[in-house]
Amino acid sequence: MTGPLEGARIIEISGLGPGPFAAMLLADLGADVIRVDRLGPGPSGAEQYAMNRGRRSIAVDLKQPQGREIVLQLADRADALIEGYRPGVMERLGLGPADCHSRSPHLVYGRMTGWGQEGPLANTAGHDINYIALSGALSCVARPGERPIAPVNFLGDMGGGGAFLALGIAAAMWEAGRSGRGQVVDAAMVDGSAVITTMLHGMMAQGRWRDEAGTNFADGGSNYYDTYACADGQHIAVGALEGPFYNQLLAGLGLSQDNLPSRSDAANWPLLKERFAAVFATKTRDQWADVFGDTDACVAPVLSLTEAPNHPHNQYRDVFVEHAGIVQPSPAPRFDRTPTQLGLPPPRPGQHSREVLFELGYDEGEVEALLADGTVGSR
Repeated sequence: MTGPLEGARIIEISGLGPGPFAAMLLADLGADVIRVDRLGPGPSGAEQYAMNRGRRSIAVDLKQPQGREIVLQLADRADALIEGYRPGVMERLGLGPADCHSRSPHLVYGRMTGWGQEGPLANTAGHDINYIALSGALSCVARPGERPIAPVNFLGDMGGGGAFLALGIAAAMWEAGRSGRGQVVDAAMVDGSAVITTMLHGMMAQGRWRDEAGTNFADGGSNYYDTYACADGQHIAVGALEGPFYNQLLAGLGLSQDNLPSRSDAANWPLLKERFAAVFATKTRDQWADVFGDTDACVAPVLSLTEAPNHPHNQYRDVFVEHAGIVQPSPAPRFDRTPTQLGLPPPRPGQHSREVLFELGYDEGEVEALLADGTVGSR
């Protein structure tokens, strides 16, 4: 592995969604991530699940004393650990922060949950959509008078969850490098997705934003920040916020400011949207992309997941790559002195069990005994 985190070792207790996303980000940045998987074959197609890229896997029965000891030994040699169970589960397994810090006081212990480690909802179930509902983020993703639309799991799991956990772990590792002491990073999706809305809270205080979805200048309320249907049923995205960009948008559409009501008055937005929609409906998406391609009108085609890798700009920057037979996004951000690169492909659960155990100092006979009694699995 290469990248700014080269030399760091992180133990990931396998989970779903935001924890693996955080581990992927850290692996992309060069950390050596060892994933502790459950015993068993795991989900089909594990080798194609790109979010598990960049790490090795050891399959361990955490309920067995020897399995617990293996994880504690991994933590002894690691800079950080990631877990995403409900509060109290790791403690009951004997693998909580106190258990690890009693042996490894330097360890950064990253905890990923929806509601956080404490609070009235801490022990209740939930998913991305529930956490962003409570943080206020979900209320912003709607048309006026319509119900909010689930934004996949981008805002909670990935943006408000995994990305904040990765940032917290990196920050805590930096501090531990100076103090020699680890700490617990409590990353909650309700917290992170709330932080994402900070700009809107600030603009509401300034009187520049209404707490009503789809009525503001940058949430699809205005005519100059929205998507429009084209002649082929595809869509175009418009983000001409500033005046000079808006003028170039009008020029490309063949419209004149002299014949249009002012966009400065929100009351005119519905009529302006109608005018824009009628013009955009006269050409295909790709025709409009050609019209605006080399302008500052802030217009872009809405590409599907399968189309995006083929766009010339994305190809030029290698935004997507094919790695181990899987087309997937490249690591981000980019570093000029310690560049990142994709390392290991997604592992099968237990694929590296023997290798990891040997690194811990187990001999051949001990490894075979652990495999035979079901403490460890290997594929």
